[in-house]
Amino acid sequence: MITLVVTRHKALLQYLKEIGIVGEEVEAKEHVSPEEIRGKHVCGVLPHHLSSLCTFYTEIPLIIPQEFRGKELTLEEIREYCGKPQTYCVVPIEE
Repeated sequence: MITLVVTRHKALLQYLKEIGIVGEEVEAKEHVSPEEIRGKHVCGVLPHHLSSLCTFYTEIPLIIPQEFRGKELTLEEIREYCGKPQTYCVVPIEE
């Protein structure tokens, strides 16, 4: 079960609820620290150094045209630019 969504796009959270990936009561944040995601199932858009700390990470790829970067996206734009969600389980290799 996804316990946290990390995104700055409010429309992405709406979209994830719409397609049934998360429930209405899921916690959502724009920014997170390693402590906030460690050991959780997190969904959204994270750099790998953070996603690798999650127990499970569901990536929501956003293929956004250059002119839309840095802008708030609408739900319609999220539907258009959102790729297929993919869940990963990353296990670090200790040296």
